[in-house]
Amino acid sequence: MVSDNENAVKQKDIVKENFAESVIVYYGDSREVNTLRYKDYNDYIKYSEKKQDLQGFSKDYNDFVDYIIKITHKIWEEKGIGVIYDTYSNNIVMHLGSYNVSGINEVISGTLQTLHAFPDRRLIGQNVIWSSFDKHGYFSSHRIMSTATNLGDSSFGPATGKKINFRTTVDCAVEDNRIHEEWLVRDNLWIVKQLGFDPHEVAKRMAINSKIKHSNLQQHFGVCEAMEGQRSPKIYTAKNNSVGELVLEMTSRIYNYKLFNEVQKYYHENAVIHYICDKDLIGYDEIQGMLISLFASFPNASFSVERVTCNERDKKDEWDVAVRWRIKGLHEGIGYFGSPTGKPINILGINHYHISNMKVKEEWITFDGLDVLRQIYLNMQNNFEDDKPINE
Repeated sequence: MVSDNENAVKQKDIVKENFAESVIVYYGDSREVNTLRYKDYNDYIKYSEKKQDLQGFSKDYNDFVDYIIKITHKIWEEKGIGVIYDTYSNNIVMHLGSYNVSGINEVISGTLQTLHAFPDRRLIGQNVIWSSFDKHGYFSSHRIMSTATNLGDSSFGPATGKKINFRTTVDCAVEDNRIHEEWLVRDNLWIVKQLGFDPHEVAKRMAINSKIKHSNLQQHFGVCEAMEGQRSPKIYTAKNNSVGELVLEMTSRIYNYKLFNEVQKYYHENAVIHYICDKDLIGYDEIQGMLISLFASFPNASFSVERVTCNERDKKDEWDVAVRWRIKGLHEGIGYFGSPTGKPINILGINHYHISNMKVKEEWITFDGLDVLRQIYLNMQNNFEDDKPINE
């Protein structure tokens, strides 16, 4: 392993300059935790060695990854809803796509309503990418594959009895045993499609409810664009050969500057991307096609990275990396989300990467396509336009 990466892991908390001038790259030392990757929950809970001194945390947890896995299981699968009172702050802020909710009561309410609709939900942890921050704080990016049966009514519609699966990725900031900020992205578009509902009708209903909630107050201020006036978008160049710098450079060049030809530079030839709506994209052509289709809907929108978290795997030159990002701009092109509407869009996404020998081998992209539709339909006329703004 190159010396820059070794030093980065040992230091754990490293601030890197980057193209957005606000992104912090963090490293967590995998030797300090029992990693989840590919382990069955039945095997994972057998670990008993306490690898971290979690100051301010309950002694029930062996390390920070253990904390995330166990509280998730207790709350959702054991139905221990009250665990939320012990593990969430009263003033928790949850970022849900283009909007936020605040307070522990919202967490309790959302959990109960989800379990009402999907009482047998199973949350299968696929990975927890983590780091420490500040003196006693920790950060996690938890990727989950859920299975569930829709036995109760939900915000999507009446109960269907259908079995579904879907991916959720959750970033959490935690201190003293309590989560005080959370960023949650769930593939709700795929949920709605599996339940047999029309995503447009669901999104329209959500948009109408949003209009009632927000009245007619102005919701958007200015237009975010990739270019700064007449100047080309900024390109970030890695300052060293660490994996965090590689990811900042890659996302800047491909996502922000739209150099889709450089997929071949940063991805292995047989790389796999697990995209929303249960789509697996394999190889350069499919990956480039997906990126072009997505950004064609928002051709001039800005792309920014909010956080990068890196964990080295046991094998040399192998890394797990989590990247939280946003796309902000106007829906003004024909692409994945269909005919343009000119509506302002704010997309929150979280990508997980498996990077091998400084190239992407596997990637999981998660964002809420249903929330994008909700924004597209927001404040349209009550009769709505006949043209559906997403390609089915």
